[in-house]
Amino acid sequence: MVLGFLGSVVTFVVALLIGGLAIYVSARFVVDVDDYGHAVVTAFLGAVGWALTSWVPLVGPLVALVVWVGVINWRYPGGWTKAAIIGVGAWLSALVILLIVNSVFNLGIEAFGIPGV
Repeated sequence: MVLGFLGSVVTFVVALLIGGLAIYVSARFVVDVDDYGHAVVTAFLGAVGWALTSWVPLVGPLVALVVWVGVINWRYPGGWTKAAIIGVGAWLSALVILLIVNSVFNLGIEAFGIPGV
């Protein structure tokens, strides 16, 4: 039981770090912000926002996407357009990072804080 819990914690931390890395890469490119810790916190807050809103019937995923981009907008300079570009870049970065990590280490993990990845 303890090992199962520990495994869940490790999986969560790795997924959060990957989600943060994806946001970091995108934000570094789009708005030239070089702060990995800021990106990890953004990934966590975005995931919380997504979790709190995505369950709403019919419009939940759309509302959750707006909330997620809103978190990026709140945490990074540049307004809604740059936040949306950071979001798309983070999503693409997460896909590449996960492809590499899961291919090399055969982990089957996802990126926490990045919708749909």
